[in-house]
Amino acid sequence: MPALYLIPTTLGDTPIDKVLPAYNKEVILSIKHFIVEEVRTARRFLKAVDRSINIDELQFYPMGKHADVALFSSYLAPLRAGESVGVISEAGCPAVADPGADIVAIAQREGMKVVPLVGPSSILLAVMGSGFNGQSFAFHGYLPIDSGERAKRLKQLELRSAQEGQTQLFIETPYRNAKLFADIMNACSPQTRLCVAAGITTEQEFIRSMSLKEWKQAGLPDLGKIPAIFAIYAQPHRAARH
Repeated sequence: MPALYLIPTTLGDTPIDKVLPAYNKEVILSIKHFIVEEVRTARRFLKAVDRSINIDELQFYPMGKHADVALFSSYLAPLRAGESVGVISEAGCPAVADPGADIVAIAQREGMKVVPLVGPSSILLAVMGSGFNGQSFAFHGYLPIDSGERAKRLKQLELRSAQEGQTQLFIETPYRNAKLFADIMNACSPQTRLCVAAGITTEQEFIRSMSLKEWKQAGLPDLGKIPAIFAIYAQPHRAARH
């Protein structure tokens, strides 16, 4: 049955067979239409999956930052005609902290079959490696750039973590990783725990969880060019005893 396949990609220069099931390759080889965040990256990924793929025979439809949302519904025309369509984002799982959700929403509204394939999600892998609460967590994407607004937001997330026992995750552009780390150190309590999960599944992988007091002593390695996820987990607030 034709379907909209959500196709995960690697999170970096990681061998395909290390992070993606063989079944994904079977699916990819059966598809001629791909909705992608960036055409060049998608073409490179497909060639890495199987060098025999004839890229020139494939159709690519852009869904990235500058794409025309009004065209998204038309991208699913092949699926309406009985041909499967694949969705590929820049890294990891499409539609999770990456483009693709709008495409999936259209398919769901029209009752089309949607099939998410197994692959690496930096968010889930960060939670797994943090040692923080994996039963309740929230991903917030990018925090405000303004230092005052960022500090306010960090304190809100820390309070929410303390009140609900919920792990709070967020990201930053790699070259601003050190600045975000410094802002967390300044805004949050020394007892609050911080996990820095960078370069997940790559040779540069770094995953470490410590209290901010411990981080202050250890320092942050140079992550200026490595994508990272930051997670904070605050000491739960306990009701006062009477």
